[in-house]
Amino acid sequence: MSDSPGPASEPPPARGFPAASWPTGEAPAPLAEAVAVLAERGLGDPDRHGLHLALAVVHRGRLVSEVYGPTAGPDTTLVSWSMAKSVTHALVGICVRLGLLDHQAPAPVAAWAGDGRAAITLDHLLGMCDGLAFREEYVDAGRSDVIDMLFGPGAADVAAFAAARPQAHAPGAVWNYSSGTTNIVAAVVGDAVAASAGARTPADREAAMRAFMQRELFEPLGMTSAEPRFDGAGTFIGSSFLYATARDFARFGYLYLCDGAWDGRRVLPVGWCDHARTPPPAPVPADEEFGYGRHWWLHDRVGVPGGYGAHGYEGQYVVVAPDRDLVVVRLGKSSAEQRGALLPLLTAVVDACPPVPR
Repeated sequence: MSDSPGPASEPPPARGFPAASWPTGEAPAPLAEAVAVLAERGLGDPDRHGLHLALAVVHRGRLVSEVYGPTAGPDTTLVSWSMAKSVTHALVGICVRLGLLDHQAPAPVAAWAGDGRAAITLDHLLGMCDGLAFREEYVDAGRSDVIDMLFGPGAADVAAFAAARPQAHAPGAVWNYSSGTTNIVAAVVGDAVAASAGARTPADREAAMRAFMQRELFEPLGMTSAEPRFDGAGTFIGSSFLYATARDFARFGYLYLCDGAWDGRRVLPVGWCDHARTPPPAPVPADEEFGYGRHWWLHDRVGVPGGYGAHGYEGQYVVVAPDRDLVVVRLGKSSAEQRGALLPLLTAVVDACPPVPR
């Protein structure tokens, strides 16, 4: 990966923020070429790379490229799958900024009072090292806690299903990626928001959380397409279900690129984006392709130092590369094998973008 900066005579342009639409610009030639390769192969070889739905690239605050598949366009809302976990991290940060939550304190989960799980902090949950026994299996599962939670007996109250799992390890001792963990976090956020709004019923709880997400996150960023999904208990299904356009997912990535501030307004607490890419106390296994922070994947292992991403099932990605002033969104439907062929192309897009002088 090249570490040479761009031409010394080229000053960084003024920071751009999208209003109703993104300001547009031209990509540097190497970046444009890498995007063209990704788009050509993604569209031209679906057997190898899966179904391409959307690609959006933001460089230096400007939308420099977007490519859509035959069944999608700029106004098509697409499912996040686990990219919603990174949105949940943002919601916790907003609650921390507003004084509604302390992420270093034990997670306020009533079902854990009086047993070993009461020592689990919100930060343990964000780092996927809470110690709960939870099986995150989607293919050839045998028994799958995540499928039971999202589509089976746990679907009516996803957080209660996950919080009922027994403790398998001491908090902070073992890393275990778990959608159940995220839904516990989403319920903690929902409880804090509901308490501040005086909401008691599931319907009122959902309404309060929708209003909170709109007021504190979606509206400041202009994410007009964002549509979160809730369960019967009024909890945002923060593990899996946020729908938005590629451009709006790019807005979310851009918030993290800009250290949690948006056009002069602080949305996330100072340092919250660094928190997102801080490794948890329990080591991520060496056989994981990516490292992990706090509800964001770390891209150092794939050759993007300091880069991090929101990842979702079937190849959904929001990649943030701060040193390149770059956000890349890819949405589609790719199997695990197809993602293996897709990821080098996605990483090549980041690699082709020169570091930005600061």
